[in-house]
Amino acid sequence: MPARIDKVVVPGVFSLDGQDFDVENNVWLVGDDDEVLVIDAPHDAAPIVDAIGGRRVTAIVLTHGHNDHITAAVALREATGAPLWFNSEDRMLWDMLYEQAHPHVVPDRALAEGVTFEVAGTTLTALHTPGHSPGSTCLYAPDLGTVFTGDTLFCGGPGATGRSFSDHPTIVASIRARLLTLPGDTVVKTGHGDDTTIDAERATVG
Repeated sequence: MPARIDKVVVPGVFSLDGQDFDVENNVWLVGDDDEVLVIDAPHDAAPIVDAIGGRRVTAIVLTHGHNDHITAAVALREATGAPLWFNSEDRMLWDMLYEQAHPHVVPDRALAEGVTFEVAGTTLTALHTPGHSPGSTCLYAPDLGTVFTGDTLFCGGPGATGRSFSDHPTIVASIRARLLTLPGDTVVKTGHGDDTTIDAERATVG
């Protein structure tokens, strides 16, 4: 039986370039009754821990380094004992959040193109998709017909690129090369907002 996907929505504040925005972040849990992989750790670890429900956490995978995706990462690691996977190309964003208060707190393992995760009989593969940030990374689970895109691709098009460390031509190139090549009926589970599909987003990428 394939793994199931659970969703937790955690509200909080996204801060970058001196601006603050109220946001709601999607946290994705992929697993079964015994073990689970967690995608992103925004704002507050408590609701994520509640959703885990005592299951063994095999990994905490952070899609990129913006504070609204990593603020609860260290607390979630402490609560679960699971390793934090993070793309080193976003290390400057990690340091902006953590280096003053916790200068020795770092991710455990390097997330990069082609890294695979096994959980509950399901394989997820990391797809490096820079543009929203240099280290933005998606996770593709072909057995589930699903890709977890963080802030790279939303229902309605590419993620924002108007702030530091982002670039619109780069995100478009990433989506075209790494995401639009997936089967059209692949479900896109995003970092914010509603699900979509690869086919539905073909016309929004330009």
